[in-house]
Amino acid sequence: MAINKILLSGVGGQGTILAAKILSNGLLYAGYNVKMSEIHGMSQRGGSVTSHIVYSKDEVYAPVIDKGEADILVAFEEMEANRWIEYLKIGGKVVINDYQIMSIPILVGAFEYPEGIKEYIKENVKDCIIYDATKIARELGNEKVMNMVLLGSLIKAMNLEHISWEKVIKDNVKEQFADINIKALKKGMELV
Repeated sequence: MAINKILLSGVGGQGTILAAKILSNGLLYAGYNVKMSEIHGMSQRGGSVTSHIVYSKDEVYAPVIDKGEADILVAFEEMEANRWIEYLKIGGKVVINDYQIMSIPILVGAFEYPEGIKEYIKENVKDCIIYDATKIARELGNEKVMNMVLLGSLIKAMNLEHISWEKVIKDNVKEQFADINIKALKKGMELV
């Protein structure tokens, strides 16, 4: 079986690491060999956060994804899509949250938020899904489940629906938040 490589990229506080943990645990429960790596760039201050997940039915030796190797990139924020797009392999898939977070340099006027990120990616990546996951999560009743909306789309795009994701969520989030996270995951799956 082929080795599958998933790159999740977001900003501190968006739930990138929780999404990676749930994804990795689900893959482990389903009998895959999984390696996961996290990179925190001042995550508590709105810095970039990435998780690399590599899985296969065969042995997996390293969790790090190099440029041009990711089967799918899931960007929790528009600029993160731009920052990590070169890691996507030719023919790979991308899921982008149509949402912008203004960094401190942008807020103080030192830089401008780049324009045309989504348009550029749409022109250059055939399999591209873009929607406002934050708005969808807000409509479900909790903006913080945006990560589960995006995870649901990833699951569907990677044909991983056979895994018992409800159980995985119940095993990995507090009981009072399980139902809303499950709803968000299912909503994300419907969008693909």
